[in-house]
Amino acid sequence: MPLSSSAKAWLFRLLIGLLVVMLLGTAIMVYKMRSYGFWRSPVYEIDAPQVPDLKRPAVLVFSKTNSFIHKEAIPAAEELLQQLGNKNGWSVYVTENGAVHNLQDLARFDAIVWNNVTGDVLTPEQRSAMRQWLENGGGWVGLHGAGDSSSDWDWYIDSLVGARFTAHPFPEQFQQATLQPESADPIVAHLPRPWQRTDEWYSFAASPRGKGFTVLTTLDETTYNPDFRGQDLRMGDDHPVIWKHCVQRGRALYSALGHTAESYREPAYTQLLEAGVSWAAGLGDRGCQQVPESPAPNPLRPQVPVPK
Repeated sequence: MPLSSSAKAWLFRLLIGLLVVMLLGTAIMVYKMRSYGFWRSPVYEIDAPQVPDLKRPAVLVFSKTNSFIHKEAIPAAEELLQQLGNKNGWSVYVTENGAVHNLQDLARFDAIVWNNVTGDVLTPEQRSAMRQWLENGGGWVGLHGAGDSSSDWDWYIDSLVGARFTAHPFPEQFQQATLQPESADPIVAHLPRPWQRTDEWYSFAASPRGKGFTVLTTLDETTYNPDFRGQDLRMGDDHPVIWKHCVQRGRALYSALGHTAESYREPAYTQLLEAGVSWAAGLGDRGCQQVPESPAPNPLRPQVPVPK
């Protein structure tokens, strides 16, 4: 039976309504995704910020993103690090300007905290300056998203972070799980054994333990569901989430914990970060003063940019 003109008009209005709803839903999704850093071109700063005079020890907190933005975690971590600075007498300088990574400005700092930094954020010259500064005795702490492998800087991922991120559980994104601190290192000595907490749990292509890194805490995969839309994210018995190592004379610590703002108000984790930044800044056990045979270059003398 052919449709009446009124039925055709109703069907047409229904189809138009469905199309409007679909377009509106897509627009909202795109807007929300862009607000979290997706689908945008990277921005690189060339002019360095005016860094004030800082008393030592001094900590640079770098919160630049050219990929996913941890909108809740970044300001929470900044607030915590400022509080830790006030408590411990550190000068803390916070910036999103990648051009601060030059040899003259970096020489003012004892440690850098890459606070959920994502994407490619430094020019080749800035990469070179950061690497030289670190290898000559600087300290680096990477928080959560700083190890998500969204950068194409191979040295950063493979040698500094030390492991390539694969994925995190989804849609069951945040889960309680059990961690096992496996060291008496002062950074994790205070942690309960076992340690239960809720976070977004990163998996990696391989453990950095094989590179000689010191693993401080591992994740018990039997205590949560390591699944990304049907993809099994299990690493096996060795699933590190916090580790440290020497970068020639420098010190590097990475923690995959800290997606949520609540992480930076959790006493056990805030104490861990306090001890971790202190170690990276060379306060207390310096432990990374030996370098391979040839002397390191002068950190204040410009060098040829380091390739990937």
